Amino acid sequence: MTNIAYIAASLDGYIADKNGGVDWLNAIPNPDQSDHGFAAFVQRVDALLMGANTFRTVQGFGVWPYNRPVFVASNSITEVPEGYKDRIALVRGDIREIIAEIQASGYETLYIDGGTLIQSCLGEGLLDELIITRIPIILGGGIPLFAELDEAVSLAHKQTEVLGIGLVQSCYTVLNG
Repeated sequence: MTNIAYIAASLDGYIADKNGGVDWLNAIPNPDQSDHGFAAFVQRVDALLMGANTFRTVQGFGVWPYNRPVFVASNSITEVPEGYKDRIALVRGDIREIIAEIQASGYETLYIDGGTLIQSCLGEGLLDELIITRIPIILGGGIPLFAELDEAVSLAHKQTEVLGIGLVQSCYTVLNG
């Protein structure tokens, strides 16, 4: 199985503002309405695994952006919300067990989304690739992309691309975890 984290962060390393919001993601002009490669990325994966906070954020978008199976890792959401029964499956427990169960279901490439989930996967050595899109905005605080780890995680740079008006997307292979 290949596990890929794909996430946007402010220039100062935050994935959400001080109120937990992500409206700042739309603050950068996008006259061409580009998805900056997101649809192409999603075509690479078989399924998504996101945390509860990310799921709640996506619910607020008003449009379901995924055409792949979505697993939501949550201890706080006890049943699938109305309107999402055909869109998500709830999973809970140890992250290693969750990923093993998803893999046993036949999925080979998994998109990992959500700060806490990404941090857990990094800490457990479960990420193979990390794609970070830096948005040219400084939030000055909020929810950080990375938290303290027990040990350093080594990465190998694969590529960096400038997207649109100043977004910088970098892709890394995770060497250890």
